[in-house]
Amino acid sequence: MKKRVTIGSTCIGIAMFFLLWQLAAMLLARPILPSPLVVVPLFCQSFFGELGLHFLASTGRVMAAILIATMLAAPVGLALGQMPRLDRVVGPLIAIVYPIPKIIFLPVIYVLMGITDLSKITLIAIIIFFQILVVVRDEAAGLKKELILSVRSLGAGRRALFRYVYLPATLPAVLTALRVSVGTAIAVLFIAEQSLTQYGLGYYIVVETYQVLMYPEMYTGIMGMGLLGVSLYFLIYSIELRVNRHLYVG
Repeated sequence: MKKRVTIGSTCIGIAMFFLLWQLAAMLLARPILPSPLVVVPLFCQSFFGELGLHFLASTGRVMAAILIATMLAAPVGLALGQMPRLDRVVGPLIAIVYPIPKIIFLPVIYVLMGITDLSKITLIAIIIFFQILVVVRDEAAGLKKELILSVRSLGAGRRALFRYVYLPATLPAVLTALRVSVGTAIAVLFIAEQSLTQYGLGYYIVVETYQVLMYPEMYTGIMGMGLLGVSLYFLIYSIELRVNRHLYVG
């Protein structure tokens, strides 16, 4: 049984994080690690200014990548899961590409597409694409043939099969794959945004603050990227809970 994350446990985790941060800042006692008592007020102030613009730019890139990857990976995964012959042809290629860290393709994507927002979105979409593809394929392949035949015997067409069989079986898996891949997507975004861009949390952290030794401001950027990852995680998690409740109750 999957353990649910509650608001109380989340607040406790946040409090523990800031407590450990404060203790580390007191023990180190160097400008490189400012206290959260300094960073948090600065974060709240700058979030509605320049930092907020960088946050919106990063959010837009991640959301676009999630949408593109989901729209492409879900139908491909369903097709491979229900077509064993096709999966036997494509499966070996997926098995080779899936475990490769996709960040290594960044120079190739830059060469082919240029250093643009589209190239950054493409790289993140590739990462999420394979996460969803593998999960949906395995879920679709695991569906019992008897279940599909029984639904077809009732006169169900492709739309009915998708609505009553494939969608309930694969949608929770898609959301779980998205939730798990958020951390990796944010990490890759941080690296991709350091190159020839004007807006983005990665650019703000490395170029505008770290390289000029503005440590408190640097940590506000780190907090912004952390907030982005946590927000996306819990957004997908809340959708996942509602979908599961609807599928199993409705």
